[in-house]
Amino acid sequence: MSISIQNLTKQYGSQKAVDNLSFEIPKGQIVGFLGPNGAGKSTTMKILTGYLNASSGQAFVNALNVAEEPLAVQGKIGYLPEHNPLYLEMYVKEFLGFVAELYGLKAAECKKRIAEVIEEVGLEREQHKKIGQLSKGYRQRVGLAQALIHKPDVLILDEPTTGLDPNQLVEIRQLIKNAGKDKTVILSTHIMQEVESICERAIIIHKGKIVADEKIEALKTRGESMEELFKKVTLG
Repeated sequence: MSISIQNLTKQYGSQKAVDNLSFEIPKGQIVGFLGPNGAGKSTTMKILTGYLNASSGQAFVNALNVAEEPLAVQGKIGYLPEHNPLYLEMYVKEFLGFVAELYGLKAAECKKRIAEVIEEVGLEREQHKKIGQLSKGYRQRVGLAQALIHKPDVLILDEPTTGLDPNQLVEIRQLIKNAGKDKTVILSTHIMQEVESICERAIIIHKGKIVADEKIEALKTRGESMEELFKKVTLG
């Protein structure tokens, strides 16, 4: 399994942000990770990346225990947080070179990989600009580029299309879909149509627990929309 979460719990005082959560994602699957605000989505993703420690339970990426081998895990994943943290005064190519070096890419490989990822995410015309000069849509492309620069096996995307206009939405969704052809992708979103258009499977959590785990194809066969399922399992 690319991702395996076993009895994961994250507690803040008396409140459980994640409550005994378990699921697995096989290699090559694109999964929508859904839930109302405060359901535990971002917390789960941060635990998967090694950014947060779990209170109990275990998380694995490519059979590596996140708590025991965080650096090895971080080399296997590409992460785009909800609030895309970019250095606005850096130029696009400069920033991607900085990230590539952090991942240990050698100079010749680094130059080649920067060119590849710029083409991959459609940043050719923006590559010589400062990040602060870019629109939100292009900043998201830079965020995706930094997540892809080291050719990770797993992509973890937290609200990757928030605040984008309709044209940008279509373009970023296609980029994610293309990236998912040879990677495992887990993405959180509040946009139900996004899940139906990009994902093969949806996991819905509510109050830190899984309330639905469905293949999108099975949902369509039943004639049920993602929005209908979401309302049913989160509103009762």
